[in-house]
Order: sequence, then structure tokens, then C-alpha cells
Amino acid sequence: MKFKRLPLGIYQANCYIIWDEQSKKAAVIDPGGDFEELNKFIENNKLSVQYILLTHGHGDHIGAVADARENYKAEVMIHMDDYDMLKNTNKNYSSQMGYNKIEIEADKKIVDGDIINIGAISMEIIHTPGHTRGSICIKCDNVVFSGDTLFAGSIGRTDLGGGSFEDIIGSIKNKLLTLPDNTEVYPGHGPSTTIEIEKKHNPFLKN
Repeated sequence: MKFKRLPLGIYQANCYIIWDEQSKKAAVIDPGGDFEELNKFIENNKLSVQYILLTHGHGDHIGAVADARENYKAEVMIHMDDYDMLKNTNKNYSSQMGYNKIEIEADKKIVDGDIINIGAISMEIIHTPGHTRGSICIKCDNVVFSGDTLFAGSIGRTDLGGGSFEDIIGSIKNKLLTLPDNTEVYPGHGPSTTIEIEKKHNPFLKN
């Protein structure tokens, strides 16, 4: 597995492109904007995008979804609990975040435990509600793409629609901190970290 991080859009949300070196089949996680920059990387590496995976439905993570789906004929996937958010600009906050109104219907609703394959790569869906009801993390081998659930030294905000502090702490402690300590964590904003570092140093996870 190879992957690339591209901070995109107004809020520099981390978009991740994951691909299988043999087949060149790829998945794009959270294309938050700046489609031209994303597309340049895809074309330069001759990748074939099969899926667009959304860790949740907020506007800063979905700004380039429509362009990406149209250009790559890729399947858009989101957790069933954020499916309606993606379709409603008032629920995904796209207009309030400075984007044009974004209302998209996903091609597939995904749930906890789903496995999505691209080439030889298997991506496991981990449902981690708290930032939104349908927030997910995506696990590939020893790497977790954590969306806005877990950050380096912090956690996702819980004050927007569908957010819950109790739920996000439960999701992190019960579903992420149980992973091996050397698991690498690549969040929706900011730098990467590891499960071990967050166990030891994240102030939200001390108790």
C-alpha cells in the first residue's frame, strides 16, 4: 500500500490518496476541495480511482467530491448515519463554511466492519460516532485514517449537529486505543501520530 496526504480546501482538511502499486487502483479519502491539485497527483501517478470514501459529512471534507466522482466515475461511500447530512447543505454546513452549497447523494451507505478492497489492499471501516453520528475511521494494515475523530493531542469537536462528547470519547477508547500501540494515525487535520503517543499524552484521554 502507498498513500499520499494532501491538505485541501479552505480548512486544509487532509485528503488521503491510497493506492495499490501493482494495479494502480486507488481510493480517495475526504477530498475537501482544490480538485485541480488532487487531480494533478492522480494523473501524474497514473492512478485509477475506484472509490471516494468520506469519514463524515462536513463541508470541509466534501468540497471536491462532485468533481472527483464526475471525473473518475468513482463510487462515493459514506456511513449510513451521515448519508442524509451529505445531501443537505444545512446539515453539512457547506454554506456556513464558505463553500458553495454542497448537496450530494452517496452511491453506497457503509457500516461498521465493512471491508473495501482496491487491488491487494483491504480497508476496514470502523464506526466511531461522536464528531458526527456517522463518523468513521478507515484501517489499512498498520495505519488508521481517523477523520475528525482523533487528532494528534486532541479530538474532534462535538458541538455541531450529531456531535457527542461522550460518544467520541467512547469511540476512541473502545475502538481506537484497543489497536496495537504502533498503529499509525493519520487524522483529518494536522500531523500524524500513533496510538501509543495518544494513550500517553492526549489530554482528553487521561481518565
